[in-house]
Order: sequence, then structure tokens, then C-alpha cells
Amino acid sequence: MSMTQRKHDQLRDLTFDIGFQKHPKGSVLMGFGNTRVLCSASVRPGAPRWKVEQELPGGWVTSEYRMLPGSTNTRKSRPRGRVSSRSIEIQRLIGRSLRAVVDVEAIGPNSIYVDCDVIDADGGTRCASITGGAVALYKALHTLKDEGMIDTVPMSEMVAAVSVGVKNDEVFLDLDYALDSTVDVDMNIVMTESGRLVEVQGTAEEQAFTRDQLNQMLDLAEKGIKEIVKAQKKALGI
Repeated sequence: MSMTQRKHDQLRDLTFDIGFQKHPKGSVLMGFGNTRVLCSASVRPGAPRWKVEQELPGGWVTSEYRMLPGSTNTRKSRPRGRVSSRSIEIQRLIGRSLRAVVDVEAIGPNSIYVDCDVIDADGGTRCASITGGAVALYKALHTLKDEGMIDTVPMSEMVAAVSVGVKNDEVFLDLDYALDSTVDVDMNIVMTESGRLVEVQGTAEEQAFTRDQLNQMLDLAEKGIKEIVKAQKKALGI
């Protein structure tokens, strides 16, 4: 549903097609309305070189983010040799968000790559990537435990993200592209299941915002993320 068809504090329809891919340890086709992101978690033996060189215990969780050529209304060229600065920024955000709820020491000398490929972009692709990435990672960790590669599932809680914004002094939740491209303020919030903030990215696009509006956006994002986490856990059966 577009913003014209839903309330200002209403999320778009959320969908989780878990096990969408055969080969990764965990995968999900994540849907935030018309935004769809394929998130997969693959495991490679061995910790990153920098961690081995520093003799640090455990493994690592990292991410890669790409937009497929047909994900937008005009074809996007595939990256050739160099990843765009936007993709680098987003994949680092995804990695930080996932590591916030994972004990990387407990995954042993393994590296988990969470790949997020945007199939359809209609706003909120980084938020969908974090939300779907957490689901794929949870499934991957359970698979590793079932296969005897780790003793426990070292994911303390879920993590999710949502966008909020201000337009004409009204605060909106979960911006689609039509609204995202016209708001006065645009913000992405990453939060854990217990309500801890992982990241707050906010920009005044057209006009500055007040502390009161910031609090309103944080409150609305928290409300939305609680609903998203509930949907994540329902999809995972936990």
C-alpha cells in the first residue's frame, strides 16, 4: 500500500519467504510492500585475515549489498570492478546492525556473509535488508548448530530497521519511494528487539527539524520496529 492508502503510522505489508534459496545456510525473500530484497547467509570456514593476524578469537559476520539491474524503473548498470560508495555505506550498516545482536566469538573460526540483493526498490531497501538479513542469519546459525559446527545459537535477540520522515509537519512511518522523495526530513532507525538503538541516520532534506519532531520519529520508529520484530519471529516460528 502507498502512503495514500494507509495511515501515517502504518507499516507496509511485510512478507517473509524463508528458505527461498537452496544452497545458503539461511535465506529469505523479504518484502516491505513493493520493496523486495533477497537475503542469504552463507558460511565460509576461517575468520577474516585481520582477525587472525591480531589473534582475536571467534569469527565474523559481514554483509554485501547490491541492487539488481531491473530493481528500479530505469535499468541500473551492474558494478564493474568498483562497488558504489552508497552500496559500501549500506553494507557496512547491515553488518554493524547484525553484529549488534550476535556473539561473534561463539560462531567459532567461521565467517558468515549476509548478501542482500534488491530485486524491487520502492523505498526502504536498507531497512528491508537489515530486517531480512537478521532472519537469514538466524536461520543460518540454527543450521550451524544442527550440523554440530557451533554449540549454541549466539544471537541474543532480533534486530530490525524502519524509515520515518516528516512532511508538512506530520510524521510518517515506513516511507515508500513516492513519499521518501518528497519528505522534509528522512530518517532510518535500527533497533534491537529490546529497544536498544543500533543506528540513527537522519537528514533534513528541505527544512530543519525540532527536538520534539525527533522524539516523535523515534517513538514512531520504535512502534514500527516492535511490529516488525513480531512479524520476524512469527515467520521464524519462535
